[in-house]
Amino acid sequence: MDVLLLDKRTQSLVVDYVPTDDMLFDLVKFFSIFSDVTRLKMLSALAISEMCVNDISAVLRINQTTVSHQLRLLKNLGAVRRRRQGKVIFYSLKNELINDVLLKGVEFLGY
Repeated sequence: MDVLLLDKRTQSLVVDYVPTDDMLFDLVKFFSIFSDVTRLKMLSALAISEMCVNDISAVLRINQTTVSHQLRLLKNLGAVRRRRQGKVIFYSLKNELINDVLLKGVEFLGY
């Protein structure tokens, strides 16, 4: 049997603080939003303005197919929302907390 050096109170705090497996899996999905350079570029742009696929592609110089693929992934992860105006679909951040996390990462890195 392993002997723990932690006192009972600290052990209890650790057990209570560590997220459940379900929450951990959800956190992994959430943080995967930020694990791709193209997605980060797109999230940064969408933090400024809602945009359509064509605008994102042109402004960021990313292939439209890639933009559409990444937007679909971001939508499935709950990071962006869509708004249709006629034949054009505009994308925006679903929640400003996405941008807050991105900015905290920039702050952490010291930029």
